[in-house]
Amino acid sequence: MSSDSSATAADGGEQAVSAAGTSAGPSPAYDKQKEKARVSRTSLILWHAHQNDAAAVRKLLEEDPSLVHARDYDKRTPLHVASLHGWTDVVNCLLEFGADVNAQDRWKNTPLADAEGARKQKMIELLKSHGGLSYGQNGSHFEPKPVQPPIPKKCDWEIEPAELDFSNAAMIGKGSFGEIVKAYWRGTPVAVKRILPSLSDDRLVIQDFRHEVDLLVKLRHPNIVQFLGAVTERKPLMLITEYLRGGDLHQYLKEKGGLTPATAVNFALDIARGMTYLHNEPNVIIHRDLKPRNVLLVNSSADHLKVGDFGLSKLIKVQNSHDVYKMTGETGSYRYMAPEVFKHRKYDKKVDVFSFAMILYE
Repeated sequence: MSSDSSATAADGGEQAVSAAGTSAGPSPAYDKQKEKARVSRTSLILWHAHQNDAAAVRKLLEEDPSLVHARDYDKRTPLHVASLHGWTDVVNCLLEFGADVNAQDRWKNTPLADAEGARKQKMIELLKSHGGLSYGQNGSHFEPKPVQPPIPKKCDWEIEPAELDFSNAAMIGKGSFGEIVKAYWRGTPVAVKRILPSLSDDRLVIQDFRHEVDLLVKLRHPNIVQFLGAVTERKPLMLITEYLRGGDLHQYLKEKGGLTPATAVNFALDIARGMTYLHNEPNVIIHRDLKPRNVLLVNSSADHLKVGDFGLSKLIKVQNSHDVYKMTGETGSYRYMAPEVFKHRKYDKKVDVFSFAMILYE
């Protein structure tokens, strides 16, 4: 639903209630319509802030100034989004409409903290000139030793199946254990991994599913696909993550062929940042299935990459960065698999480095 049609729907609902002249208050249908319009506008302003569309952001704010305080599922405001990418025109517009320069997201990060983490110097200076303070993680997801975000309580991420809208679902991928589809959650496009109904009672499948949920809930990084929630108390079991419009790196390389040196370097840096975050002590995460199909493009412009699909990942608490982990399972794809894994020998996080090198070679 567009912002204009959302406004028309909301106005029409108000006129209908007024004409009825009842003291019973708005009907449930009206409340639902109004909430849908609000969610649509929230998604729009966050999207336009991400796309550096200052004109569209201004238009939305002129229609509804309260949108300057809109928040996404991680309590990030449009100012957080624009600051992270260094979009000064959008930030100036938001500040003009009274955006809280020190708003904190779910992990207590301010817009300035995000700008510092992304090393956006002009943005840092702009936010500081408006009283911006740096606290929270202080952009530590870009640092060698990031502070782990607090693990949300189960109630924070358990999603009611009724909140997921599959009316216009689109298939993203399918495997032997389940399928991944594009759906909508509270008006936001999301990727939903659904376990096949025939496997919903399989003990090993359920164990692997819960392992992936337990792993993802601990992660938050700009180059890691963001976990949003899961359905664990109903069937089918479902895992919900952000939806990335650009598809995967495998398909991109297939369509585009060779990359320019600048693009190749940027892609490599994005993957390296995400993997460095996963490999940080004391909670080392070995991906074990790093390959182009599991590296996703944020949008069709291929501005950034994110590492995803942690179904085969392993969380290890280590005492020493040179520890060798006693895991001899053969996992992942042969083409990107390190020799020690292929030969069923002991291995450590260096197997991900090998896979990373194979991606660079390709």
